[in-house]
Formats: sequence, C-alpha cells, structure tokens
Amino acid sequence: MSWVEQLRASEAICRRAPSAHNTQPWRPEYHADEITIGVDPARSLPDSDPTGRDLTLGIGAFVETCLIVSAELGLAVTAAPGPRLIPAANRYPTPFTIADIEARRVARGPYTPGYIDAAVLADLGPGIVHVPTRDLVSDLAVADRWLFSTPAVAVELRDWLRLRPRHPRYHLDGLTDRALALSGYEARFLSAALRAYPVTRRLGLPALLAASGRGLLRYDGTVLVLLADDDDHVAAGRRLLRTWLTLARHGLAVHPLSQLIDCPATAGRLAERVGGQPLAVFRVGRPRAEPVRSARLGG
Repeated sequence: MSWVEQLRASEAICRRAPSAHNTQPWRPEYHADEITIGVDPARSLPDSDPTGRDLTLGIGAFVETCLIVSAELGLAVTAAPGPRLIPAANRYPTPFTIADIEARRVARGPYTPGYIDAAVLADLGPGIVHVPTRDLVSDLAVADRWLFSTPAVAVELRDWLRLRPRHPRYHLDGLTDRALALSGYEARFLSAALRAYPVTRRLGLPALLAASGRGLLRYDGTVLVLLADDDDHVAAGRRLLRTWLTLARHGLAVHPLSQLIDCPATAGRLAERVGGQPLAVFRVGRPRAEPVRSARLGG
C-alpha cells in the first residue's frame, strides 16, 4: 500500500482538524504520489468570513493534522505550497500524536476561574498574546450584537446550526446544541428566533442574544490571540493547531471568539490592544463540564 493510500485510509482522523462553524471545508484529492488540499466552496462562509481568513486557517489545520497522522503511521511526508502533501526524506518531526488529535476539544460552556500558568504560555512560544477575559466583556457584547444584527452573517450561522438531534446533518457537521453548550430551552429559543429572522431582528433579537452572552467573560480567565507574522495563513493555521494541541496536553480547552476579529467596531480595538494583526482569538481554560466531541464527516 502506498503512502497516499495509507493516509487516505486514515482520512477520518485527519478530519478531526478544526474549522469555523465546523464546516470542514477541505477537499483532499489523492494522486499517485501526492495529495492536494482543495476547498469545497459549498463549505465556505462568504458572509461571515469574506477575506477567507478562517477558511485558510482551517486548511492549514487540516494540513498539520495530516502531517501528524502521517508521522505516527511511519510515513515520510511533508507539506508544499498549494497546499500539497508530498514525499519527504524523513518523517515529519512533531511531538504530537493521533491521541492528541482525538483528545483536543472546543468547550463553549463555563470555565473554572483562573489564568493559565506562565509555564503554559512559555510552552506556546512567540506570537501569542494573553488578554484577561474581563477586558473583553464590552467588546464581545458589541461583536455579538453585530453578528446577530447582520442579516447575511446571521443567516449563514443559522444554516450551520444543528439544534436538534433530528436534524439530518446532526452527526455530520455544523454546530450542534450540545457543542454550543445550550440547554433544551436555549436551543429551542435560538432555533425559533433564527427561523423567523428577519422578523425577530426587527423585534430586538440581536440585542437579546448579545445580552445573553454577557456573562461569558465575566470571570478571571484567559483569552489568547494568535498574531500574524506574515501573509501565509495556511502556515498560521498549522501553528494554530499546534497551539491548541499544546493547550490540550495541559488539560485546557479552547473556545473561538472570531466575532471579535470579524466585527469592524471591535477588530481595530483588539489589534491595538495586542499590538499586531490578530488571526485567531479564543478563550482558554478548564471547562466545568466535559465538552462533547463534535461531529465529523466520515467519522
């Protein structure tokens, strides 16, 4: 069996890579001695992610996941522009394993109060900035209100929500009620409110939903911001995945807060606060309840 065939047989593990709204936008194409990583346009978010930032970060995370899997399988594979996976002289050097990929979790529920240790920050290396959660309470409310009051963005979110187990794609992709840590009442309310959009928008839905998230950062905790160091967002996506896997090894979960970058009113303030161009922003901590495993195609 060729290295391409072996990696293809492990595609379900590679698909554990993270992506915005759990869209899983990657489309690997298998050739005789090469794998090209394309994009499924039906799984992009043109309104929520008009610059393609999150899309490209997700592609990078998928590439890094493939390299970690290939290393554990004993395959000598490396990444090339395209992006592509091609033969290499040696296995990809990585401290991470398939077990790390399987163990990584996104947790959107409450976290135990407390800042992450300086030793953990040192483990992450450069290009990561710490922001106390309380410093972003007001900006998160502004960003949430923008998210829910921008029709195209709200509708795009609605299309990737799976808020009831009977949803035909509940076990395939998107954001489920359990992944969002919603109670049954909260899931039903959000589903009904977004189904009736834009009527509920005129009735004040954005303000109501933004208000419901005000308590998310009202504790002494940590938000981390990944800064751009060049224009290669695929490489940044690979770095983001390594960051999240490192945090998982310390028993920490993450919760992406991309709306802080997407909202024009908060993006500039965040960039000024961290002294650079943010590529990803996420809450970090120890979840009070075990987060659920998100759905994956082929998983």
